Amino acid sequence: MSNYLDPLSNPLNIQTIKEIDNLDLPIMQKHHLRILTHCLQILKNINAENSFEYKNKNSLREWCDNQSKKFDDKKFSDLFYEQLESTSKKLSTFSKKIGKNIEDLELDDLVLLVEQR
Repeated sequence: MSNYLDPLSNPLNIQTIKEIDNLDLPIMQKHHLRILTHCLQILKNINAENSFEYKNKNSLREWCDNQSKKFDDKKFSDLFYEQLESTSKKLSTFSKKIGKNIEDLELDDLVLLVEQR
């Protein structure tokens, strides 16, 4: 059975998914928004679990390596790490631009980011 709705395995809850789906945005922007929201929640979870600071690449790398153990796939870990690190940088830059900490970003903030593209 899919873990799509399992709150322990999916950083996005069904309410957030529905909020994004109900936005008046083109489908590609909604998709981008879901990805950004998913990554932000992962970063927040890492922070909560490990006192992770976003610039500490070792914690992010370790987390990605632990996730890839589920698949026994080092390439997955490398790609996942690259994507999360890139997204972390993008969110950090954006959060500074709007005067917030990355941990304080919310869905409305991410909508602004997506609409700017």
